[in-house]
Amino acid sequence: MESRVKLLGHPVHPMLIVLPLGLFAVALVFDIAYLATGDATFAEVAFWNIGVGIVGGLLAAVFGLIDWLAIPKGTRAKRLGAWHGTGNVVIVGLFVVSWLLRQPDHAYQPAILPFVLGLVAVAAALGTAWLGGELVYRLRVGVDDDAGLDASNSLSRDGIVDVET
Repeated sequence: MESRVKLLGHPVHPMLIVLPLGLFAVALVFDIAYLATGDATFAEVAFWNIGVGIVGGLLAAVFGLIDWLAIPKGTRAKRLGAWHGTGNVVIVGLFVVSWLLRQPDHAYQPAILPFVLGLVAVAAALGTAWLGGELVYRLRVGVDDDAGLDASNSLSRDGIVDVET
């Protein structure tokens, strides 16, 4: 089942997910560095990583929802996609709460709760990422119908489609 929204022949949703996943994971690393050293610079960087990760996560969710809506009802892919999407919305929500708890002085956050929320969210992201992998690699959601070892170039005239109807 091909993705509904593509850029230069490739699905947009998987292109966008790497940014929030990376930013959230690195924010957790900076939180650990802050807790270990007390250096407020680490807390500041974690704060901004989370903020940008939230925006990126919400943007990725829009394109994921568009693809999910195209999956036929009553399929395993539809059920896994629902769990994947709902889980990722919860993850972004946990990071939103973590980000808000860091207000107003995000360069110094002695409370442990924002860190714990990020830790839980990153752990949950491992599960939702697995579900995303199951959708793509096992159930072929988002994979071109033409996919194969001798598939046409995604930049060929037939491969460039902005939005399929």
